Amino acid sequence: TVRGMKDIMQSESKAYRALENKLISAANQYGFNEIKTPILEETSLFIKSIGDGTDIVEKEMYSFLDSKKNSISMRPEGTASCARALIQNGLTNSINKVWYSGPFFRHERPQKGRYRQFHQFGAEFIGIESYEADFEIISLVDYIWKSLNINPTLIINSIGDHADRKKYVKVLVDYLEKYETSFNDNEKNKLKLNPLRILDSKNEQTKNILNSAPKISDYISKESKIHFENLLRTLDAKNIKYAKDDNLVRGLDYYNRTVFEYIDTKSNTQNTICAGGRYDFLFENLCDKKIPALGFAIGIERLMEYSGYIDKENKLVNFYIIILDED
Repeated sequence: TVRGMKDIMQSESKAYRALENKLISAANQYGFNEIKTPILEETSLFIKSIGDGTDIVEKEMYSFLDSKKNSISMRPEGTASCARALIQNGLTNSINKVWYSGPFFRHERPQKGRYRQFHQFGAEFIGIESYEADFEIISLVDYIWKSLNINPTLIINSIGDHADRKKYVKVLVDYLEKYETSFNDNEKNKLKLNPLRILDSKNEQTKNILNSAPKISDYISKESKIHFENLLRTLDAKNIKYAKDDNLVRGLDYYNRTVFEYIDTKSNTQNTICAGGRYDFLFENLCDKKIPALGFAIGIERLMEYSGYIDKENKLVNFYIIILDED
């Protein structure tokens, strides 16, 4: 196999299919319908939506020029493709609840639970601005975990609207520039291109610097605060446990307001099983139309590993045909 690619053999594929069926069943029960988008998209779609200074666009996409010299990429994530499909097919005037499942591609360092061709299940909820949509998406994920009898930790934050983020990024950069000599080359690059990504750092020295950094919660608008408080109040009322994390920002440019991750707290590395949030400006960026939206994606390989699903499903039915005589 090509480096970072993986064969999924018979016994394992049975578990993949059974797990995917559980995810599909949950999404169907919540009124989501399947959407299938092509594996190949124009590269400009991902640059416009994910953002120029992100790891995905800078170094992780599989891109090439076709015979007409058009730049084409193998999809690295599902949200931008779903948005493009809804715009292209004239479906942006209605509420859309869609799910997708399939292979995605990122040229990153292969490691445990992370491959260059990996599989994701995701859902997108398009057309509702209210916090109730945020709750419905998180409620769906919570329902999935209950059906699998697992309990990853929900961490959640609000990163405000784009104007809030601009104000915050300026303050954050002013603070971080004082410590630039302590950063590695990757972090110095992020400071120039996408400073919010430094908040995700796993580097202990950088984490200590961030302890005294300004918090994004102090810079978000009143509307964003009310939206987030209403969501947290609803999660409390429905007894869905969460932890607030001021440093959770998500790495893609299209996010705003609510962002969340479900993490495996037992694991020290690559421990995000599901991630998502609100992206109210993505459609505006792609088609000049203001359409509120949010969604999530689950990494199937990571979920398999976290839940031990292969072991649970790998039960073969044995039967024997006993021939008593030739007739």
